[in-house]
Amino acid sequence: MIAALHNRHGERLDHVFTPGRPGSRAVAVVLHGVTSQHDRPYLVALCDALAAAGLASLRFSFAGNGRSEGAFATATIDKEVDDLGSVLDALGERPVALVGHSMGAAVAVQRAAADARIAALVSLAGMTFVRAFCDRHFAGLEPDREPMLGRPGCVLSSAFLAGAHALGDTLPAARRCRVPWLCVHGDRDELVPLRDSEAVVAAAAGRAELRVLTGADHRFTGRVPELVDAVVPWLARLQLG
Repeated sequence: MIAALHNRHGERLDHVFTPGRPGSRAVAVVLHGVTSQHDRPYLVALCDALAAAGLASLRFSFAGNGRSEGAFATATIDKEVDDLGSVLDALGERPVALVGHSMGAAVAVQRAAADARIAALVSLAGMTFVRAFCDRHFAGLEPDREPMLGRPGCVLSSAFLAGAHALGDTLPAARRCRVPWLCVHGDRDELVPLRDSEAVVAAAAGRAELRVLTGADHRFTGRVPELVDAVVPWLARLQLG
């Protein structure tokens, strides 16, 4: 069991810890995407499947998202990378696999490039071209007034946009990642195109592999069993401990 989680700003991070087999120390830390939270059905199903395979998981909502404390207006990519660092601190010496969906995958790559505590990386419909995503989906929205992706309560903030534009893409971080890495992406993804995963796999230069789910959308609608079948055996084979 993991005690209450807080980031370095003192904001409580809502989370669910699902234990694995007795004696296992490894844990998969699951990261949601932008305007989302940790209880998305495909993330819950994945954590349940990981537990059945003996691997513990911890899914949490970044500050300002879901039931976590904090304001959504302050939820930038850099802050989410920092939130993730606080979660890793709370886990102590456990071997960690990061599993990120969409922008959560971008956060995971940024952290994995610089944090030796991470033993494996899984990107689900992972976002690589962050600035391009914002330009594509948020063009025409008035910052600090209009919601992202039409979701009430998730107003596009100037701080988020500035951070996304400053980052540009995750390719430099991808080149620095040195851990086993699996990317799973649908070729009918309506929000993050397959080329984002293709580009990051190329940047990783042989350290990452790509599984394409034909016909799958961004949330793997109706394809969660295939998502589970791609991810869980891959992580189990790593025998993280």
